[in-house]
Amino acid sequence: MKLLKRRTAMAVLGAVAAATMAGNAMAQTVTLRLHQMLPPQATIPARALTPWAQKVEAESGGRIKVQLFHAMQLGGAPPQLFDQARDGVVDFTWTVLGYTPGRFPKTEVFELPFMSGSAEASSRAIQEYVEKFAADEFKDVKLIAVHTHGPGLFHTKAPVTGLESLRGMKIRGGSRIINNMLTKLGATPVGMPVPAVTEALSKGVIDGTTIPWEVTPALKVSELVKNHTTFAGKEGLYTQTFAFSMNKAAYEKLPADLKAIIDKNSGVETAAMFGRAMDDGDKAGRAIAEKAGNNIVALDVQETQRWRRTAAAVETDWVNEVKGKNIDGAKLAAEARALIAKHSK
Repeated sequence: MKLLKRRTAMAVLGAVAAATMAGNAMAQTVTLRLHQMLPPQATIPARALTPWAQKVEAESGGRIKVQLFHAMQLGGAPPQLFDQARDGVVDFTWTVLGYTPGRFPKTEVFELPFMSGSAEASSRAIQEYVEKFAADEFKDVKLIAVHTHGPGLFHTKAPVTGLESLRGMKIRGGSRIINNMLTKLGATPVGMPVPAVTEALSKGVIDGTTIPWEVTPALKVSELVKNHTTFAGKEGLYTQTFAFSMNKAAYEKLPADLKAIIDKNSGVETAAMFGRAMDDGDKAGRAIAEKAGNNIVALDVQETQRWRRTAAAVETDWVNEVKGKNIDGAKLAAEARALIAKHSK
């Protein structure tokens, strides 16, 4: 009888201990650090990363705290951000994939000239594309979302009114695909991460830059140059690809219910939210240039076709290059365009 009572007591104590441990796990609070390259007022930090962090905190009942560190506050350079998430230097990073040339060969198909227009549509498309065709390129992180910016254009000190006027200009490019395109178009490409653009323009290191409208206010580009060149049609001259990534170990350490919150705030709808922020930012950036009285050149359909024909060699180069990596570039380009068309309806 005593033995039975002892066993019963031990069972009760065990159940209490288990319940206490479960309660502690449920009550666990984690603080996660998010690192990115732009000032806090820029489009993605202000309209995507901060709202995302607030949503995660709210849905977790305050058990997930996300600390945002802007403008490389935690050290390193923008090309190191993806590895900072992979290696656990921080818990999350947001960065431009093109800053690490050749590392994401399947994903960079979205950077090809005249590939995409609306950032929301192409962001939905690239998220679906990566999940289907390029998940292996992100196997070392917990991928929250990939996305693109809106239609790419030129911002220059002297006006670009046609192909001939671009020749010889030193133009900042943000990836190897874009730099190859600039070469084909007759410009002199100068590669650099976007935070360096302001100083490079002010010091005359470059004559202009390829960036979307949305980031021009944060970089004061509409104050430093007075000319902006756009293209006929829905597609921009180029786009760049971005990744919002989480350290795998940091994700795995979370209790199941908190993992579920991260999962809920990952994937295509999160990609779309980042894309919408880019589209809204484009409208705001253009409005600032218009208010300043800047010269906005709109190339007509005929001139845009000249650019399309000249830039087409960039896609040929890319297809031939990735073929050496056993990647069917032509097939992937067709898949990317089909997904963009699907999400643009």
